[in-house]
Amino acid sequence: MSSKPSTYIPTSGIMRWVDTRLPLPRLISDSFVTYPVPRNLNYAYTFGGILALFLVIQILTGVVLAMHYAASSELAFNSVERIMRDVNWGWLLRYMHANGASFFFIAVYLHIFRGLYYGSYKAPREILWILGVIIFLLMMATAFMGYVLPWGQMSFWGATVITGFFTAFPVIGEPIQTLLLGGFAVDNPTLNRFFALHYLLPFMIAGVVVLHVWALHVTGQTNPTGVEVKTPKDTVPFTPYATIKDAFATVAFLAVFAYFVFYMPNYLGHPDNYIPANSLSTPAEIVPEWYFLPFYAMLRAITFNIGPIDSKLGGVLVMFGSIIILFFLPWLDTSKVKSTTYRPIYKVFFWIFAINAIFLGWLGSRPAEGIYPLLSLIGTIYYFGHFMIVLPVLGLIEKPKKLPASITEAVLAKSAKV
Repeated sequence: MSSKPSTYIPTSGIMRWVDTRLPLPRLISDSFVTYPVPRNLNYAYTFGGILALFLVIQILTGVVLAMHYAASSELAFNSVERIMRDVNWGWLLRYMHANGASFFFIAVYLHIFRGLYYGSYKAPREILWILGVIIFLLMMATAFMGYVLPWGQMSFWGATVITGFFTAFPVIGEPIQTLLLGGFAVDNPTLNRFFALHYLLPFMIAGVVVLHVWALHVTGQTNPTGVEVKTPKDTVPFTPYATIKDAFATVAFLAVFAYFVFYMPNYLGHPDNYIPANSLSTPAEIVPEWYFLPFYAMLRAITFNIGPIDSKLGGVLVMFGSIIILFFLPWLDTSKVKSTTYRPIYKVFFWIFAINAIFLGWLGSRPAEGIYPLLSLIGTIYYFGHFMIVLPVLGLIEKPKKLPASITEAVLAKSAKV
């Protein structure tokens, strides 16, 4: 995976025999032991390892849960309850899987914002960033389909609303919706399709993660200064320096995760999902999981027609566009400086953007009435304005601070201040 010359030396005859036939120990050593990383990485760079761990947790718990789950509209709800009550440690597996999805998204959002802050999407890491956005899209699809499987009220009506979005597209919309539903309404074929896709997509995510890590090891990691590695003094071996830091952050993150699993297992869910699905009873307020709320707010922000585009299609285009625009981020940012640390004006806009994203999440949980649609529209305009106006223009007119000559110089200067 690494583009650097290998320094691995087999320590025994058996390892030499294995190395000449399947150099897996060499790959592990070069990628996770001797691999050089910038010496100034902080704890914001630990979320990649945390995400890898949670992907494993989600796959393992998901496989075991699938052994006991019945993908039938008549049996699904009761099968989940049976997992909770009759399967050995079923309650733990279910709560780990459900809360694991939320913590997966917490880690991925922090990972994305770290990338935005330190310019991890800029050359030569464009493909690395694009692969990350693809993982994010696959995660969203997997999470949505998994939310349908308990077959509670919010599962059923969430599937009804989300699949209904596709009808906004002329000509192709209804065939796509029919394909997803397996008919003309959310029913047993829908549940079977979503269960199959929910089981398959995590393995696709794992495949793209391998490409993501490969691309990272080819281009090397960014660092808080945004200055590229110039000499061996700028780096330290991945093990033990980065692994110890990753391990400490992972333990801290897992401690919070464990608190939710054991003491607040349903805090991040919706109580209506403990009511069996009923097509004749609509919940008072249909809302998605919390990690979809910013995009849900942008969907509902468009309450007016835009020329020939009606409000429904406009909302769907805005929602999908809010993710698609991330693919073009490496070319929208015109600044030559990677790290926001050395961009004083942009730093202010970055934190406004972060606050706006959280604000949109809150608005997504509010009813679509009163002042909330207007506030959602303002938040949506700023979201797109950040990428399409702030980044291109500010990169041309902003005067950044002086960059350090090397990573080592930045580390020594910081040590001198301390």
